[in-house]
Amino acid sequence: MFGWLKQTAALSLLNLRSLPQRPGTAAVAMSGIAALTGVFAGVLSMASGFEKTMEGSGQEDVALVLRSGSTAELNSRFSSEQADVIRFAPGIARDAAGDPQVSSELFWVVNAVDRSSGGETNVALRGIQPSGYALRKNYRLAEGREFTPGRFELIVGRGARNQFLGLEPGQTIRFGKTEWLVTGMFEDGGSVFESELWCDVNVLQSAYQLGSGFQVVRARMDGGGGRARLEEALAGDQRLAVDVWSEKEFYAQQAEDTAALIRVIGIPVSALMAIGAVFAALNAMYASIVARARELATLRALGFGSFPTALAALLESVALAFLGGMLGCAIAWLALNGFQASTLAASFSQVVFNFAVTPDLLAQGIAAALAVGLVGGIFPAVRAATAPVTVALREL
Repeated sequence: MFGWLKQTAALSLLNLRSLPQRPGTAAVAMSGIAALTGVFAGVLSMASGFEKTMEGSGQEDVALVLRSGSTAELNSRFSSEQADVIRFAPGIARDAAGDPQVSSELFWVVNAVDRSSGGETNVALRGIQPSGYALRKNYRLAEGREFTPGRFELIVGRGARNQFLGLEPGQTIRFGKTEWLVTGMFEDGGSVFESELWCDVNVLQSAYQLGSGFQVVRARMDGGGGRARLEEALAGDQRLAVDVWSEKEFYAQQAEDTAALIRVIGIPVSALMAIGAVFAALNAMYASIVARARELATLRALGFGSFPTALAALLESVALAFLGGMLGCAIAWLALNGFQASTLAASFSQVVFNFAVTPDLLAQGIAAALAVGLVGGIFPAVRAATAPVTVALREL
């Protein structure tokens, strides 16, 4: 009853054992699929790493208050009087001295030289108040000292220091007409803030003649109901027209938009490579079938059925695809996991992030490789099973 199953197992084992005698055809099939898997993993690991960096930046108990309708800090604007109204609104936590845990901030874009390309690119220069440090849960000064309020000094995130030139502690860098002293380097758990430069918000206002206003008010919420109380108070104030975001949802939204763009650009490239890999698998399997035509015909003449012959050939194609997929995943893991890069985010500044080759991403790569092997092996498998035995026996 299960004779076809035994025949399939025997033929599959024979095909796999003969692979070392057919290194050329096996290499062609595996290399095409390995390239596909590597590119596929590279695109997804870029999007995954960017999302991880952005989503890891937010806290649920920290609110961002932006001008109504603003989707980025650059689009928002408050007068100093409006910022003071927000600062003392209900729902905001206070520190031990009774002061609101609030930082009114500015987000500006300056140019720095990228280490890898040598070209100038946008970098975020954020002006914060002294209370801004405590609103970042993972903030840690790793080198040097913090900037002195009132001076043209700044501290740089680890990602920015590694990605751009001229940002070593102790160096002086010019942005526009102003020279800034880099006094230190900070870390923040790999978050988006590590892509930024921080300075005194009042100095930033002066350096770029931005007046006395701000773009965002960052505030820690007072307990679970703090955000609701803050939203209610600000919505009822005629002097304001604002939106209140949790920091977590704000950065998650920004991550989703940019990661989607990365996938839109990268997945079509992967699709084109998948088509090429299918043809590579087709050619390799057809060459394998032709090279072993007499052998397969002999086996069929000895009683092996057409269905087991086709299924064994298809399993060989899938096995080669699996090996190629594993090779591509290994290359992607070794070459890309943790690789630092930067991309333009919704803030129009470069965000430094690390590629993240995750287990679920590797699983998707293997699944894509198996799908290509299955499609590429169908027609050669049919040929192996349907070629006339008498004709095949006369082939070289």
